[in-house]
This record gives sequence, C-alpha cells and structure tokens, in this order.
Amino acid sequence: MFRTHLSVLESSAARFSSSPVFKVPLMGAQTNRLSDWTSITYRQFYEDVLRFAAFWAKELRRNDIPQRSVIGLWIGGFTYVDVLHIYGLSRAGYIPQLFSLRLPNPDVVFELLVKANAKALIFDDTYSDIVQNCHVPIYPAMKGAEEADAGSEPVPDLPVVTERDISFIFHTSGSTSGSPKLVPCSYRWLDTTVSKSSQISMPRDPARQDVTTWMGSMCHIGQEFMLIGSMQHGSCVIQPTTISFSSEELMDMIQTCGLNRLNQFAAFLAAQLQTSRNHPKLLSMLVNLDEVIYSGMPLPRPEQEWALQNNIKLRNLFGSTECGATLISIGGTGSDATLLRPLEGVAYRFVPVDSEESEAGHQSTARLLEFIVSSESGDCPDRSLCGSDSHFRTGDLFQEVTPGRYVFRGRNDDWIKSENSLRCDTKAIEDNVRAMCGDLISQCVVVGTGRPSPVLFIEPAGDMDHEKLKKDIIRKTRQFHSRRYLHERISSAKMIVVVARNTLPRTSTKGNIRRKAVEEAFQSQLDEIYGVSR
Repeated sequence: MFRTHLSVLESSAARFSSSPVFKVPLMGAQTNRLSDWTSITYRQFYEDVLRFAAFWAKELRRNDIPQRSVIGLWIGGFTYVDVLHIYGLSRAGYIPQLFSLRLPNPDVVFELLVKANAKALIFDDTYSDIVQNCHVPIYPAMKGAEEADAGSEPVPDLPVVTERDISFIFHTSGSTSGSPKLVPCSYRWLDTTVSKSSQISMPRDPARQDVTTWMGSMCHIGQEFMLIGSMQHGSCVIQPTTISFSSEELMDMIQTCGLNRLNQFAAFLAAQLQTSRNHPKLLSMLVNLDEVIYSGMPLPRPEQEWALQNNIKLRNLFGSTECGATLISIGGTGSDATLLRPLEGVAYRFVPVDSEESEAGHQSTARLLEFIVSSESGDCPDRSLCGSDSHFRTGDLFQEVTPGRYVFRGRNDDWIKSENSLRCDTKAIEDNVRAMCGDLISQCVVVGTGRPSPVLFIEPAGDMDHEKLKKDIIRKTRQFHSRRYLHERISSAKMIVVVARNTLPRTSTKGNIRRKAVEEAFQSQLDEIYGVSR
C-alpha cells in the first residue's frame, strides 16, 4: 500500500498527538510586529484537516462536483490555514491544483485550470476582483481555521485510487511559451516522496524533537516535501513572519522556539551568513544548529567557505519541481563535504553530454554528465514531462569527482533560478526582446541568478538615448511580461542596463554571450540595482 501526506499525518497524529507540529507567529495588535509564537499540536492539525475536508466536501457537493475532480487553489501557501486548505481538499477526495500568489495573471491561471480540466477555483481574497469572470465555480479561501463550519456534514470516505492516479498538480516555477507547465504527481510519485523526505528529515537525536523552519510556499514542491518529511519524525515547523526572515527573527526562533535545524533557499541563507561575519552571537547560534540545509541553487562560494571554515553543518539539498529532492551533499568537515550523492531507493543515471562546449568555453565536456531520472524510479515525473524513452532528462549537468559523488556544473538550457529558487526562462525573454525590438538592439542577455527578478543587458543597434531606449523596450515587451510570474518580469526601466557594443563577455570560439560571466563582470552594478550592500 502506498503512503501519502494524509497517511503520514494520520499516523503521526496518533504517535505524536500532543507534540507541536507548527509554531505560528503572534503579531502585536498595535504594532503588527512579532510578539510571540503559539503552538499547534499534531492532534489539532489532524482534526482541523478533517473539519476542512468536511467543509469542502459540503461546498463542492452543492455544485455537483464529484470526488477526484481537480480543484484549483490560488493561495499564498505560507500559513497554517493554507496547509489546511491543501490537506483538507485532499482528504475530501479531490485533487489540488496549486497556484501561488506569485502568478498574478488570472488569464494564465484560467488557462491552466482548463488544461487540468479543473472543476472549481478556491482563491485568496486578494484576488476577489479579478476572478469574477472565471469559467468554473469560485470560492473564497477561509482566513481562519474556525471558519470551516461544515455543520453535521461527515468527513467523506477517501475514494479508491491506484498508484498511477494523480494526487496533486503543481506547476513549473518558470514560464514556457508564456505559461507554466502542469506537473501532475501520481500516488507512486507521492509514495517515493514520503520515503525520500524521511531520509532528509531524520533527526540527529531521536530523543529530542527537531524544530525547523518553513522553507517556502506550500504551493511549490519544496515546502510540501519538507513538511511530509518533518511529520514522519514528529518534528515541529516554525512559520516565520516572512520567508526572507531577518537574522533577528532567526535568533528569536532559536532562543524562543528551540530551532535546531535551519532550512532555507540559498539566497536567503547567504544573507544570514553574510550578517554572521559581523555578528558573533548569530555565528555562534548557526554553528550550534544540528543542520543547516539549503536548496534551490548553489550557495555563493564566499558564503559556503565561510560556513565550512566556521564548522556550520551545511548540507545542500538538490531537487526540482518535477522530481522533488534527488541529491544531498555529504556534509561534515571532510574534503567531500560539498559533494552530492543520490538519495536512497531511486534509479538515477548520469550520462555523458554530447555538447561541443560549455558556456565558459574552457570546461572539458568529456567529464560533464547529464542527470537523468529513469522511468523505473518512483520519482520519475508524469509521462507528459518525459522524453520518448519515458525517462526524465533534468538538464542538470554534473561531474563525478569520486565514484557516486558529484558536483553540480550548471544547466544545459537557458534557465536561471531567482532569489527564492523559482525558475526563469531567460531565452524566452531574450527572444521576445529580439522579436519586438530587433531594430533597436544589437545583442541582449538576461541575468539574475539568485536575485529577486531578472535584469536585461542590451548592446544597442546604434547611437541613441539610453533612457529612451529602455522605455521603448519596456513598452514593446509589456504584454509579454504581463503573463509571466512576478520573479520573471522585466517591467521597469531600471531593470535594463545599456552597455556599449561588444562589451558583454563572449565565448572565444562561437562568440556567444556568457551569461555567468556577465553576472560576474557587472556584479557591483547589479548589487546597486537590487539595493545590495557588500
């Protein structure tokens, strides 16, 4: 029998009934600043999920929407109540299709609902005004757990499903052809996620409850994965006031809530490590944590070296929306601490790359391997995302340093990852600029790895006023960007940099612009654009 997030919750509610599963912030009524944390037990969480299940079963039945229908959820994904909506909808026997608030264009959301054959949409009240023309029934998402009043409505029995049936529908975090792709997740995939997440969340000290942090939106796979792992071990998850929480809030979580394992996306962790250079107390607290996991993208080398030099117990968790977590670094203080290894119980392959040269123009591609998830692996994604051979080609490139130990060497496509580890299709942006502004530009490149949003570098076609050129580009590309995630948009002239012809770094053989080299050469200018002080 396969395991699910719901079976994990039910089992953990019995085993860890009175232990806290969440700590949520209490904000001051007058100041709206953090004043304290309140605990929610496993038993309360389980009972609240059942109440939400009964509520949504009742509401959806009124519109004759049967179990196993896809229901869109357009919510933030950062709060306890958001978790109740997701788990409650699952427990009512429906398939959640998850949209985060970072996808603000209703037309794109409606199109994705059509592609998934969704029968209803539950939405955050932030979007009340723009969902009225939705083609399916709409329901405002409740803001408080106490609002889920199902009356005498019983919790329905779960429908019978097979491992091939769909449990969730996520979306790629970047847009392809103007829209994210559907990522349907089967119960086979979910069962493998339960197994993998248990490995990642294994406590260092079984006699003590682990306390960790909310990593990102529950509408994306990262936090869904980590919550399933935490629940299996009876751990507690702290909901911060914001995902990019300050060092002061981190220290409060350690002192007040007993945080002993920190999970953060690399860009946010890098900020904590930078602060720790001049903050001995924060550094000491980071050193004393059982584990510091980062994910989404590589940690900048200076911050990684600083952490390792100071014996911070770093581990890099590598993954994707399509597969969840796949690789984990060795950790520790040895020479292999940063090397990645596959998780257990999966079937992965690392296949030599045939490409002529790497972006840097000097890497030996004979040693470059593409990471492939085999079709027999339980975390191989839906067939719609796989090649004709039924395997999933991740596009991620590695080198095998020692047998079974790998180091990440970038991607073989044109995607970058933003500050919160969501993907951005730079090639699509560049192609649109060339199509709409071909008479204005000679060359362009989009950069922004680890940044909140992308920046467009332009080499102009001739002598022209740079400010007017920027405004013309924004005007001509506005419609294209309106359909993209917030982290993919270039909607302000300040996010465009105009440089002289032949200024941007290029490969020596083909003359292709080197995206990474542009980021390095113009780092100080990019820092200024994003308001970063180093």
